[in-house]
Amino acid sequence: MPERPEVDYRVDYPDPREQDIMAGDRRISRPDSSLPDWEVPDTSYRAIPIVWFTGAFILHLIAVHAIMLVFSSLGALAVVCISALAAGAVGKWTWDRGMKIAGAGWRIATVVILSLNLLYVAAVAFGG
Repeated sequence: MPERPEVDYRVDYPDPREQDIMAGDRRISRPDSSLPDWEVPDTSYRAIPIVWFTGAFILHLIAVHAIMLVFSSLGALAVVCISALAAGAVGKWTWDRGMKIAGAGWRIATVVILSLNLLYVAAVAFGG
């Protein structure tokens, strides 16, 4: 098997900290930026309320199913009370993530969906 020739990459490629790196006629890097010039972001990350709402809904839905499975032998009232505590914990976590600065519609929708999850738990616990 032939041996591979040694390549000194420091010589073949320019140092982006010292000079522009070009791809044809496009500059892909410059000394003051690690991003190509067409990729420079002009905004910052801002989480949106739908993410917090969906996270609260899915987390609480998973939690109440686990609570119903684990604590079903304690009785219906205990399951509903433990689920209400879980709803409070998920609600606080959601508010701390940023829901407190979201629009009133998102805050109301979050409280409503957590309440509907609790209504579901009560229907399952007392109904069957």
